[in-house]
Amino acid sequence: MAEGGSQDRVLVSGVAGRYATALFELASEANAIDAVSADLSSFSAMLAESADLRRLVESPAFSAEDQVAAIKAILAKAGISGIAGNFIGLVASKRRLFTLPGMIQGYRNLVAEAKGIVSAEVTLAEQPTAKRVEEIRSALKGVAGKDVDVAIKIDPTLIGGLIVKMDSRMVDASLKTKLNSIRLAMKEVG
Repeated sequence: MAEGGSQDRVLVSGVAGRYATALFELASEANAIDAVSADLSSFSAMLAESADLRRLVESPAFSAEDQVAAIKAILAKAGISGIAGNFIGLVASKRRLFTLPGMIQGYRNLVAEAKGIVSAEVTLAEQPTAKRVEEIRSALKGVAGKDVDVAIKIDPTLIGGLIVKMDSRMVDASLKTKLNSIRLAMKEVG
């Protein structure tokens, strides 16, 4: 990580950054970057889907022993083991589960930088088809000049259109914003 090194450290700073960096280095040494990424993505998906798991991760009310026992059971059931499983177990034993989402994002940032991938967040009114996601990815790749990892968010209040955030750039082409602009212009005239 030669040129962008100082920016990467900013993207993965603090406690979450230190853990993410350690995990990335361990995964690199073991040639397991993709396997760890897949396991972390599985855990993130479980976290997004389960309010009980989010409560376990976020709440300080659970003891370290309770968190470790619950996390081990969840990881075993999900088939998450190896480096990622050990890492999540270590985070639980250190009472740092509440920072796990930041650690996972930090790890993703480091992987993206190592692979020369740009991250983009695309917000749409409804879930797009796989073809539409590929069209968006292709268009963003043309703009960025690099491969783009597209994270899709759904916000039904947009009505239509999309919002794209890539690096420090944001393009808001949502119908909601356009309607608000028209409403504001009409108020100024009236």
